[in-house]
Amino acid sequence: MQPEKPAPVDSKTKFFNLTLVSVVAQVGCLTFVIILGAVLGGLWLDNHYQSKPIFTVGLLIVSIPVSLAVMIFVVRFALSKIKVKQTNFDKESKETSLGKYS
Repeated sequence: MQPEKPAPVDSKTKFFNLTLVSVVAQVGCLTFVIILGAVLGGLWLDNHYQSKPIFTVGLLIVSIPVSLAVMIFVVRFALSKIKVKQTNFDKESKETSLGKYS
C-alpha cells in the first residue's frame, strides 16, 4: 500500500496561509510584549512607591483591553492588505488568461 500524495496547493491558498501565520505571530508577540510591559512596569511602580501588588494588578487588568484593541487593529490592517493583494492577483490572472488566447 502506497501513501497518498498530498494535493497540490495553489498560490492563493499558500498566500492566505502565510498571511494568516504572520498575523497570528504578530498578535501573539504584541500581546506578550504588552503583558510583559505591564508586569515589569507594575513591579517597578510597586517597588518605587512601596505598595506591593496594587500597581502590578492594576496594570495587568488595564493591559487586557489594550491587548484586545491592538489585536483588533493588527487583524483589520492585515485583512485590508489581503483584500488589496487578492484583487490585484485576480486582475493579473484574468489579464494573462485573456492575453493567452487572443
